[in-house]
Amino acid sequence: GLAWSPPRAARAGVAVRGAGLAPAHAVPGPATAPRWDPQPLAYQELQSERTEVPASRLLEETALARPGSEDSAGCGELVWVGEPVVFGRADSIAGKYGVWMKDPEPVPPFTRETTWRVDTVGTEVRQLFQYEAAEQLARGYPAKVHILPRPLESTGAVIYRGGLFFQPRRSRAVARYDLRGEAITAEKEIPGAGYHGQYPYSWGGYTDIDLAVDETGLWVIYSTEKARGAIVLSKLDPETLEIRRTWETNIRKRGVANSFVICGTLYTVSSYSAPNATINFAYDTATSTSRALSIPFENRFRYLSMVDYNPTERQLFAWDSFNMVTYPVRLSQA
Repeated sequence: GLAWSPPRAARAGVAVRGAGLAPAHAVPGPATAPRWDPQPLAYQELQSERTEVPASRLLEETALARPGSEDSAGCGELVWVGEPVVFGRADSIAGKYGVWMKDPEPVPPFTRETTWRVDTVGTEVRQLFQYEAAEQLARGYPAKVHILPRPLESTGAVIYRGGLFFQPRRSRAVARYDLRGEAITAEKEIPGAGYHGQYPYSWGGYTDIDLAVDETGLWVIYSTEKARGAIVLSKLDPETLEIRRTWETNIRKRGVANSFVICGTLYTVSSYSAPNATINFAYDTATSTSRALSIPFENRFRYLSMVDYNPTERQLFAWDSFNMVTYPVRLSQA
């Protein structure tokens, strides 16, 4: 008699469940999402794209920029993005899209485990949910709810060095909300930046102004009339929000679904709804050049409204149709 052992996949599933995460195949699909009734005044969604736009059409002929020289020790180029891992699911229509974050450089009493979330459907988005850890977020009980002094626009916010950096509603400004003092400590206009639906990502959502954090600091991703809708990338001082440097890329902002920065390089996602999307462009601020890529990227729930890189965890955090997910990434050895 031979001893029977379960197939490897079954054993892996049990191990994953034991670690507090359901195996990927057990995650509820979009079929369980509540019925979606659009309210045109509350937000903007563009037509879901059915076809990928060829790279040649998204890239303009010339790149207008100034070379960069950021210190990027321990850095490399993005070469691989893994499968999404689900951490939590929003239970109301306000969470169809949103943003969730951890601070890569936290300030006490907050830690690298403190997890933050904003559900961004609605006209007056002011609630910032604070959780002790991602596991608490999964169970749905915040430790605290911060009420922001100004309503926030869209899914572009980030948490960095004890502050929430966000775009106040219907403005081309970026503000810093101090998480300890619970007050706005800085606010600056981004000169010429489009806002409230001028230069969003392809899915809409008023995603004109998107903040990002990488190994080198704080960035803002936007476009201007002068740039004719191409992505403009500026490095910000995290205390004063002054612009330190600006790069104008040749990647059309409306032609990509989202973007994030790793080691001073901007990466874009091809589609917010195609299940098998790609990371399709990289713009390197050190050389002021862009190149086409084709790194597989899975939109498991078919509605990606936010993606950000966390340089401490070396993971992407994303919001995919009610679901808060992370993606492991691999960088080349520079």
